[in-house]
Amino acid sequence: MDEKQLVLSAKNGDKDAFSELYILYKDRLYRYALYRIGNADSAEDAVSSCVLSAFEQIGRLKKPEAFSAWIFKILYYACNSEIKAIANRRNIADINGEEGRTLSFDAALEEKTELQQALSILKEEEKSIVLLSVVSGLSSKEISKISDLSAGAVRSKLSRSLKKMREYLGD
Repeated sequence: MDEKQLVLSAKNGDKDAFSELYILYKDRLYRYALYRIGNADSAEDAVSSCVLSAFEQIGRLKKPEAFSAWIFKILYYACNSEIKAIANRRNIADINGEEGRTLSFDAALEEKTELQQALSILKEEEKSIVLLSVVSGLSSKEISKISDLSAGAVRSKLSRSLKKMREYLGD
C-alpha cells in the first residue's frame, strides 16, 4: 500500500495503517526533534506527543497528500512545547538554588557535533527551516504551511541560513 492509501485507511480508523505511517516517519521525526531540541529524552517526548496527537486527529486531515507537512507541523509545535518545558524546569531549578551541571559556552560547543554547532548560530526560525528541509526532507511549499511563510520566503531563509552555516564551518 502506498503512503496516500495508508493515510486514507488511517483516516477511516485503520490502526495498522497508522502504525505503518509511523514506521515510515519515525526516524525523520526523531532526527528533526533531536536537532531542534538538542536532548534525546526531550526529543522522544516531543515525538511521542506528536504521534499521539496525530493519531487522535488523523480523521480531520483534509488532504491525504498533505500528511507529511501536517505531521511535521504537529511536531513543530510539540518541540516548541518541549523547549518551553525545559526552560521552565531550568528557571525553577534556578529559583530553588539547585546546582546543575554548568558548562562554559566553549565547553558546551565542544560537546556538540559540527552540525549542532552550526545550527546553534541560527535564529530559531532559521534553524527550524533548515531542519525541516535538510533533515526531514520537506519541500519549501510544505515548510511554508508549517511556518506560515510563503514558499519563496522559506527558500530565501533556507539559502541564507545554509550560507551562514557554511561560513561558520569554513567551507
